[in-house]
Amino acid sequence: MSDILDQEIMFLPGVGPKRAELLDKELGIKTFRDLIYYYPYKYIDRTKFYKIAEIHTQMPYIQVKGKIISLETIGAGPKQRLVAKFRDDTGIMELLWFRGIKYQKETLKINTGYTIFGKPSEFNGRMNVVHPEMEPEGSQQLKPSGIFQGYYITSENMKKKFINSKVINKLELILLEKVKGKINETLPASLIKKLKLASLEEALSNIHKPENTYELKKARFRLKFEELFFIQLKILSLKLLRDNKFKGFRFSKIGYNFNTFYHNHLPFELTNAQKKVVREIRKDVGGNHQMNRLLQGDVGSGKTLVALMSMLIAIDNEFQASLMAPTEILAQQHYNSISALLSGMNIEIGLLTGSTKASERQAIHEKLQSGEMHILIGTHALIEDTVQFKHLGLVVIDEQHRFGVAQRAKLWKKNQFTPPHVLVMTATPIPRTLAMTVYGDLDVSIIDELPPGRKPVQTLHFFDNKRAKLNEFIRKQVRAGRQAYIVYPLISESEKMDYKNLEEGFRYAQETFPEFRISMVHGRMKSKLKDREMQKFKNKETDIMVATTVIEVGVDVPNATIMVIESAERFGLSQLHQLRGRVGRGTGQSFCILMSSYKIGNESRKRLETMIRTNDGFEIAEMDMKLRGPGDIEGTQQSGIGFDLKIANLGKDGEILQLARDKATEILQDDPQLEKKENLLLRKHLFTNQNTEFNWGSIS
Repeated sequence: MSDILDQEIMFLPGVGPKRAELLDKELGIKTFRDLIYYYPYKYIDRTKFYKIAEIHTQMPYIQVKGKIISLETIGAGPKQRLVAKFRDDTGIMELLWFRGIKYQKETLKINTGYTIFGKPSEFNGRMNVVHPEMEPEGSQQLKPSGIFQGYYITSENMKKKFINSKVINKLELILLEKVKGKINETLPASLIKKLKLASLEEALSNIHKPENTYELKKARFRLKFEELFFIQLKILSLKLLRDNKFKGFRFSKIGYNFNTFYHNHLPFELTNAQKKVVREIRKDVGGNHQMNRLLQGDVGSGKTLVALMSMLIAIDNEFQASLMAPTEILAQQHYNSISALLSGMNIEIGLLTGSTKASERQAIHEKLQSGEMHILIGTHALIEDTVQFKHLGLVVIDEQHRFGVAQRAKLWKKNQFTPPHVLVMTATPIPRTLAMTVYGDLDVSIIDELPPGRKPVQTLHFFDNKRAKLNEFIRKQVRAGRQAYIVYPLISESEKMDYKNLEEGFRYAQETFPEFRISMVHGRMKSKLKDREMQKFKNKETDIMVATTVIEVGVDVPNATIMVIESAERFGLSQLHQLRGRVGRGTGQSFCILMSSYKIGNESRKRLETMIRTNDGFEIAEMDMKLRGPGDIEGTQQSGIGFDLKIANLGKDGEILQLARDKATEILQDDPQLEKKENLLLRKHLFTNQNTEFNWGSIS
């Protein structure tokens, strides 16, 4: 039986072919289903009326009853406007139109009663409403039932064609009448009963025309739960499928290399968090399934050490391991630190990047294929077809959001039959709700402790008038043998933005600190030059580095103790936290100084206050998502995962998401293939609903 919601939108009364084409182009609305799932972004109480004498510009909207006492066209051409004087028993205000003037002049009647609705503003001491909604007294036009009217996002193009929020609202009400009693349920009756959910038809009706706040709340909960539930059901069912399909290599022993390193080469005692993660990885690789684990931890928390110990388990079981980093300088850094840690042990390590010479490359290829090379570290050069391993058992991917899904998949397909275990590392803390969605098919490990001896970075906020104090502080630290970063948001001056720019900042630093050696790094530099400048800073050949955010993921300089971020209000929380992570990598006290002007908005102020209050990357990530929304969080867009959440909000609906995941887990544990009679509805919806057609299973 065909579903009424699959009908084309052009067949809804009030739409037709032209409007259907516009709705499709501007909002992606093609069918009845698309329209009914196009939710209001806010609601306004239409039972409240104001008097003209009560109105002020702080009101978000007003609704007034009165009469038009005059109509006048002023100006000519593009500047022409229609002005109506509107009166009630307390005063007079103006109504203005800049578009559709001819239509309004033909439609509006003087000395006739109207209800007007719109946003109040003031011009020349007189209240007015621009392009108000107008309803003649006694109008029989279709009006929203209940006390709330939904407001819908529309485009400028739609408004030009007279399709505004009010028109969408009317179409929703027409549609609800047309599909009444014909909306098929998507969730099992047992689940609806257990969670006391509204039915789907009830929820869809009350989201568009709520009778009261209770019904609206109930509708929103049902629709949010359903949206998140099906995403979790899809992710978890794909994870089950993958676990059953891909058998992993079994690393059955913890042998000589692991034990030798653990007892004789560890640079410091592992933190409890590191020990816990190593145990989790040992359990994964010791089973029969391919490991797909996400390792989260702030900059400097010791993720690389955990990755190395995982690689040693692979080597003890006669497998090879590889580590892929997003930049040459990071790959070189991993190579240097791992080589130093394994010094004296009989383990062959190779480095492969775009800069590797042909002769060295050939030697690496031969050693990989013979099995003589145990660990290969490199950039995306690792995924070239010419790079062949004898027996690749573990792949570690650092700062994974900088690699595309296809690049990562290519690396772990280097084994013909059995894929290697995958350990994905990120220093960008991911909010819990985001981890359950974007990385929902990976097992997640978290290192939430800093190694012993590390001191938390002290964060301060200075306004521009404290510049002299800041300069003296930098001078004192550098004279004591330390180094400093100064980061700017832009490379060169922008006419639109007056934020401090890099070139001006570099000149200022040279003039202010003539006694120190100053270098500059930015994204427009050629890779070799950029790497050379960063290496000079690491080798203490320069004292102050003036840079853009290109250093956000970069070289490890334990001697750098000052991070100055200019125009800090310009940066997102995640970026500020990443930049702060460039210092505090040694045992000395480090400082992050956030510079800003006095004129900063509320959101910017909240970001800076959060940075001063906490060093906890996960708390910062949660706040970042609340302020910016999930789609902007670093790692989501780059992963090729788009969010198509129509009503749920990952920043605010964490509890609903957890409930959805728990229920999806319960159902799949009981019925992995969704074959039971009560779950056939879920199976059908899961594989036909457009909103769950993400390639979630390819993330790792």
